[in-house]
Amino acid sequence: MTTASAPAPARRGRARLRLLDAAVDLIRARGLHATTVDDLCSEAGVTKGAFFHHFETKEALAVAAAQHWHETTGELFANADYHAHADPLDRILGYLDLRVVLTEGTTEEYTCLVGTMVQEAYASSPAVRAACEATIFGHATFLEPEFREAISRHGAPAGVTARSLAIHTQTVLQGAFVLAKASGDVAVVLDSIEHLRRYVEQLFRPAAITTTATTTTATTKE
Repeated sequence: MTTASAPAPARRGRARLRLLDAAVDLIRARGLHATTVDDLCSEAGVTKGAFFHHFETKEALAVAAAQHWHETTGELFANADYHAHADPLDRILGYLDLRVVLTEGTTEEYTCLVGTMVQEAYASSPAVRAACEATIFGHATFLEPEFREAISRHGAPAGVTARSLAIHTQTVLQGAFVLAKASGDVAVVLDSIEHLRRYVEQLFRPAAITTTATTTTATTKE
C-alpha cells in the first residue's frame, strides 16, 4: 500500500507525529536498518530526549510507523472518488486507477513503507514483521467487500474468493514495488497494474473482453 509524502507544513505538530512522518519518508528512502535515531530526530526537528520520551527503541517507532501508515493511507482510500460507482467492479477498477495516479514522484515516494520494512526485518524483528503483516493484510481486507459484491453480482469461477482476490491484488502491487526498486523504473508498476486490471475485467466481464478482442482483430484484418 502507498501514498505521497505529506508537504512540509502538514508535518507541524506534536513531536510524536513528526517522528512518525519522518520515519515514513526516511525508511522508504533508505530502509529501516540504514535509518538511525539521529536521522529521524534531525528530519523531525526534535531532540533525542523527545524521541525516547515517545519510543523506547527504533523498533518501537517502526511498529508505530506501520500503524500510522495504515491509518493515513486508509483514510486516503476511504475518501477516494471511486466509491461513488454503483457497480462493485467499477469501484475495484477505480481503485486500480488510483494506484496508477499514486505512482507519481520518485521511487521512495510511491513505494510502500511496510513492504520496505518487512523485507528487511521479517527475520530479525518479529514485532516489525507482525506490524507490517497487519497493515498489508489489513489493506487487503479493505478490498474484500468490493470483491465479494462483485462475485455476487457478476459471478466468478469456482474456488475464487473475495479474500484470495484481495490478497492477490496486494501481491501484485508489492511485487511490482520490489521490481521497481530493482530496476529504478516505474513502468514495471504501471504494467503490473494494467495486467491486473485486465485480469479482473476478464474474470468478471469476460464477454466484454472477448468482444473487444474480436473487434480489434477484425479491424486489423481490414
